[in-house]
Amino acid sequence: MKRLQAYQFELRPNGEQKRRMKRFAGACRFVYNKALAWQKEQYQADNHCKFSYTQLANLLPQWKQEPSLSWLKDSPSQTLQQALKNLERSFKNFFAKRAEEPKFKKRGQQDSFRYPQGFVVEQENSRVFLPKLGWMRYRNSRRLEGKAKNITVRFKANKWYMSIQTEREVAPPIHPSTSAVGVDVGVARFATLSTGEVYPSVNSYHSKQARLARYQRTMSRKVKFSQNWHKAKQRVAKLHHLIANIRKDYLHKTTTALSKNHALIVIEDLKIANMSKSAKGDNEQPGRNVKAKSGLNKAILEQGWYEFRRQLGYKQEWRGGLVQTVKPHYTSQRCNCCGHISPENRRSQAKFVCVHCGYSANADVNAAQNILAAGHAVLACGEKVQSDRSVKQEPAEGILNFQYSPVGIPCL
Repeated sequence: MKRLQAYQFELRPNGEQKRRMKRFAGACRFVYNKALAWQKEQYQADNHCKFSYTQLANLLPQWKQEPSLSWLKDSPSQTLQQALKNLERSFKNFFAKRAEEPKFKKRGQQDSFRYPQGFVVEQENSRVFLPKLGWMRYRNSRRLEGKAKNITVRFKANKWYMSIQTEREVAPPIHPSTSAVGVDVGVARFATLSTGEVYPSVNSYHSKQARLARYQRTMSRKVKFSQNWHKAKQRVAKLHHLIANIRKDYLHKTTTALSKNHALIVIEDLKIANMSKSAKGDNEQPGRNVKAKSGLNKAILEQGWYEFRRQLGYKQEWRGGLVQTVKPHYTSQRCNCCGHISPENRRSQAKFVCVHCGYSANADVNAAQNILAAGHAVLACGEKVQSDRSVKQEPAEGILNFQYSPVGIPCL
């Protein structure tokens, strides 16, 4: 099978190379914005006609011939062409309803450019050759495996990084483990396994929040766009970069440990966008408990549940394992022993006590065990599973005496 993998390294450019890379990133941003403006004008004038990358690429030589835009010739043509390809991909995702409408890029936000060819990587000497930049040192922190297909150069927190995408053929993997585990994610605990193992929350943003607020107050007192303002802005960016790196490092370590030890990982299919919606409401119907909901939203987004699921997906694929998602309905209210469902079963955050059979356990562990049972049921029987026991509730609660059980909560 073919494996695509990316490696990120920190670049060590000299002063002239830094200035050139800033100009290259600015040129790519300019071409992207100019093409986006032209695309919107044509889209409205030609009755919603869609345009391809080829039509946009044909405009690039014309723009370079304009006297006011002759500085575009200083940048590598392939990096400018890649900016147009990125725009085409953004529009395809928008029309397929996978992403929002493309927006104009701002200076200093996600400055980057990509080389699809023409580069040379020498791992033995820890250096890389990039067109119109020459040879450049980089921090060689790990071995590069496979053939390098493209290099993306990014500017983050006053440092330059390169991401090298590689491609190689590997044998079809067979997972060394045969175990299965259910994972319940949360805020108080980042992840609880059906085996009882707990991964605590790292909360990198919460631990640095006071320092971040102090840096932002200092930045707000500076004259905007002055030298002191730029220095204060760099301090804020570095702290944000540190917070993101702590979270990313913890997610990688957690997902790697889970992927190595379990062939089947069952997780809930959480709708994070719906869970973290604002409670402000509008003028006619203002929301309630807005401050409390805002704090909950911040805590949810700080955990990185989507990135956790994404990393589990490709790591299990590389090792020959499987990630199964199940519906999250009633996983925290159902008794893993007798199958009784009631909100009264979980009266506190940490303790689960079944009001029907008296079964007692940690609430997160009970939920993780329900998730694992759900994953087995989905793999065995498909989308819906008929429970061995009827889900009987009082008519006042609005549930029929017998229903097909939601996915993931069968009685095994």
